[in-house]
Amino acid sequence: MTKRFYYEDLVPGLTFDLGNHTVSREEIIEFASEFDPQPFHLDDEAGKASILGGLACSGWHTASITMRLLALGVLNDSSCQGSPGIEVLKWRKPVFAGDTLSAQMEVISARVLRSRPHLGMVTMRLETRNQNGTLVMTYDNPTLFARREHAA
Repeated sequence: MTKRFYYEDLVPGLTFDLGNHTVSREEIIEFASEFDPQPFHLDDEAGKASILGGLACSGWHTASITMRLLALGVLNDSSCQGSPGIEVLKWRKPVFAGDTLSAQMEVISARVLRSRPHLGMVTMRLETRNQNGTLVMTYDNPTLFARREHAA
């Protein structure tokens, strides 16, 4: 199956708007109950009593929302071969119920692997903002992509 994006297409400076997602109170509690059961992610009063100032989305939940937007916006229509891991991840501001998150990806570097010339490493910077344009999370993510000439 032909993909839209191969290593050669992902040049430094290229950006993608990845869409948006509105976070609900129920979603915050459901995610936290299963994956990050800290009180300020589960209970309104505990959230208000915390430095977050209210029931807040887990940072891992914010990262998962961003990952979904990235997968649907770029990765699922690419020659992506996975990632060795996130290099830098920063949660800048809390995310609350009713916030609409939008994500943008920028290619910050790209290089062919000497040890595996059929692959290229593309480092992407992801930025997630709320409906006010406030940066809530950022991460740098090197990801492997197949080169077009080697795709079969």
